[in-house]
Amino acid sequence: MTPSNLRIALFSGNYNYTRDGPTQALNRLVGYLLSQGAAVRVYAPTVAKPAFEPTGDLVSAPSFALPGRSEYRVAMGLPTRLRRDLEAFAPNLVHVSAPDILGHRSVTWARHHGIPVVASVHTRFETYLRYYGVAFLESAAVALLRRFYRRCDAILPPSQSMVDLLREQRMNDDIAIWSRGIDTSIFTPAARCLPWRREFGIEDHEMVIGFLGRLVLEKGLDVFAAVVNELTRRNVPHRVLVVGKGPAESWFAEQVPNAVFAGFQAGTDLGRAVASMDMLFNPSVTETFGNVTLEAMACAVPVVAAMATGSSSLVEHGVTGRLVPPDDINGFADALQAYCEDRDLADNDGLAGEALSHAYSWDAINQKVVDKYLEVVARRGK
Repeated sequence: MTPSNLRIALFSGNYNYTRDGPTQALNRLVGYLLSQGAAVRVYAPTVAKPAFEPTGDLVSAPSFALPGRSEYRVAMGLPTRLRRDLEAFAPNLVHVSAPDILGHRSVTWARHHGIPVVASVHTRFETYLRYYGVAFLESAAVALLRRFYRRCDAILPPSQSMVDLLREQRMNDDIAIWSRGIDTSIFTPAARCLPWRREFGIEDHEMVIGFLGRLVLEKGLDVFAAVVNELTRRNVPHRVLVVGKGPAESWFAEQVPNAVFAGFQAGTDLGRAVASMDMLFNPSVTETFGNVTLEAMACAVPVVAAMATGSSSLVEHGVTGRLVPPDDINGFADALQAYCEDRDLADNDGLAGEALSHAYSWDAINQKVVDKYLEVVARRGK
């Protein structure tokens, strides 16, 4: 079998109604699959004004807004309309990207029809519970995730650290890496722009600590704010640049009152914003890969990150950045202070990160997904 023989039904809880790392990765994958002659049909919730146009054919799945987080939607399942569309499309492989209701129903449908299933892992959903006061449910969430992923033929996390965790959690016996790529025409040290920084009142000599991502609690905003306040207490000269939007923006602005908020940035504007930082601080423990970490590295910006899945597979401690145990406020502050007080150290670690980032080519990465598809289909004899 060749890629042109593949007929893939892709199920996602979010394909294009908001823009984030997983949605961009999925759209890039579909674009690559189509370029290889595969047939792809995507089933996901839709909205009247999505964040961007979808790649490929998108079929709207019924959904409702998530209570308290209306920017996200919950896909409800496989009604008769979708089942008929699926049968007409006749996939020979199902790809699920989220363990939601739609994902569970699509796996059941595939197993009933003898069609192999590959699941990609984009988020550590079980860790979200910590940020909403129900951390005691985390073990139950892991058990539910195990039930979901063990019904799949293979699972694709984006980093070796996630592979290790999923094996420890006994999620599946066939686990392969689907990494993430980087567009070096956008994320490059050449995008650094001091005049752009000056527009925000940041002087050329000031060391900028950057935050990049959606402004939601599960990105570790509380830890970020606590560390910045510790640097202020230590009288360490620094500026904070926040790139992103989200429902926790007002709360975050109160916690870091002296920060500059650049808002949502995309494309070359995003590359300029990242390259104009002097270091990136990524305290999140919910990442499976850490797109923002790789983007910063490609811009020769050193990264201080939580020692957790995602960044720990990208950052080489003491070489391209610093890895600190989660919630170690003083440890994070020490790492950032070292960069703030030694520009040469920051520059050297940033350049080392840029060199490492060159290994991440989107086509080579997505070809590995195609290879896993073909292996799974051959194993099932489809």
